[in-house]
Amino acid sequence: MVTPEVAPPGRDDPPTRAAPSDPPATPPSTGHRARRGLREQARIARILGLTGALLMGISALGSGAFPVPNPLNGLRVIGLPSRNVTLAIAVTYAGLLMVVTAWLWIARMLTTRGAHHPAPERRELGRTAILWGVPLALAPPMFSKDIYSYLAQSATLARGIDPYSIGPAQALGIDDPLVRGIPTVWRDTPAPYGPLFLGLGRGITALSGENVVLGILEHRLLALVGVALMVWVLPRLASRFDLDAGLVLWLGAANPLVLFHMVSGIHNESIMLPLLLLGLWVMLGRDDTVRPWWRITGGAALVVAAASVKLPALLALGFVGVYLVRRRGGRLLDWAVMTAWLSAIAAAVLTFFSLATGLGFNWVRGLSAPSVLISPMSISTNLGLLAGQVGRLAGLGDHTETTMGLMRSLFVLPIAVIVVVLLLGCLRGKVDPVTGTGLGLGAVVLLGPVVHPWYLFWALLPLVVTRAMPFYRRGLLLLSVVLALAVPPTGADFFFRGFQLPLAITAGAAMYTLALYVVARLIRSPGGDTGDTGDTVAPGATRAPSDPEPAR
Repeated sequence: MVTPEVAPPGRDDPPTRAAPSDPPATPPSTGHRARRGLREQARIARILGLTGALLMGISALGSGAFPVPNPLNGLRVIGLPSRNVTLAIAVTYAGLLMVVTAWLWIARMLTTRGAHHPAPERRELGRTAILWGVPLALAPPMFSKDIYSYLAQSATLARGIDPYSIGPAQALGIDDPLVRGIPTVWRDTPAPYGPLFLGLGRGITALSGENVVLGILEHRLLALVGVALMVWVLPRLASRFDLDAGLVLWLGAANPLVLFHMVSGIHNESIMLPLLLLGLWVMLGRDDTVRPWWRITGGAALVVAAASVKLPALLALGFVGVYLVRRRGGRLLDWAVMTAWLSAIAAAVLTFFSLATGLGFNWVRGLSAPSVLISPMSISTNLGLLAGQVGRLAGLGDHTETTMGLMRSLFVLPIAVIVVVLLLGCLRGKVDPVTGTGLGLGAVVLLGPVVHPWYLFWALLPLVVTRAMPFYRRGLLLLSVVLALAVPPTGADFFFRGFQLPLAITAGAAMYTLALYVVARLIRSPGGDTGDTGDTVAPGATRAPSDPEPAR
């Protein structure tokens, strides 16, 4: 048998082809799909938050903290929500939960790198925060009736009466339209605020007179100016610590607490905190170089102006002063010069505001006014109440007021210890002055006699721009959520209608659950393509190196 000889393939022979088969389809990369999914989730989260804000703005026509009498009573269309307050509160709670959920959702998309593609970027976050804030800025005030105390105390000053000596009811009369909206517990309480705030309020009263609605609008405009200033200064403080501006703005300025209690509730923290943060930035600058004296003077004056709204802001001057002493060498001469200079600035600014308003230093007497209220969030107050109840059960009589006052006095000691320890840390370079200010104000609030959810701004906003922020971001998120749900939207108690709030919360939770069901359907829809969001990282975590950020 002869095997035929096979010639080697030549140059002109046609190439050998493989058997025809369908080539496998090339699937899109997992990273690309994850990015598309993340962008779609961000869009759905923004819509969810906007829907919640709109629901809150509309339902505020029935659940808001209205003056007495309600100016919407009797109106055919716009007055409908006020005719069923329970339903209005339920809708408000549903919208509130939507806003908080959307804020958390977007915050989870932001890693320690900040607001960078494919997560929502800074401009998107800014537009989102504005859209969420507009319905609340146009709606009646919610969550607090402090605005009516502001109006009445300012009117008291405008009539030449000392608001630090007597309460609004004594000064203006119980039937005055500016007094009727104030909760009963505050009607006879003198003003607890500094001279700068009452001076600004007197200017508002000069324009609005006894028109309560116009006065509210003017105070809200002032609060919005303060929030805008805060939005301007937060990224500049963040740059000092190499933090992403978008992340800081989302956790700070777009925080639901800011939307609910500064924009909607119109609390005067919207004036105090922007002045405080601006003063810190002016004194500290972008780096650790020693500031010129004119910047130290200007920044210190801004911090003292913040203290002229609420006195605890003055604590920041101590931390920055210790920091500047350390930067200048820490010699005895440096201590003497810096202490004398900052003390002189504080005395001059406080004297100026006190004399310009014609009040003198009577405002110092009003600092203890908030302590007349029993604050359920205050540790010292609760321990005093507990000690009083134990005494009653032991047959020693009712000494609750005495034990509460004693416990409040005792808690001054741990506050002082914490502040001194922080000052020493700042002197040694272990604590920066912004962190020291935030932690010190946090101790003053949490261990003080009166604690309201919006008081936590004093600590939250300085701490959000510090290097330690990525490490306690989870705690910040949790605290913000809890405090956002802590105050009813009406800003009033439910002592004589205790059934109303549980019914409203139950109905609001049902509406919120339905909204989550719709969101889940949108996420799972084929058009959404929100499969595995590999770029969605838990707060404080970092992105996987195997899925780098695309070039921009």
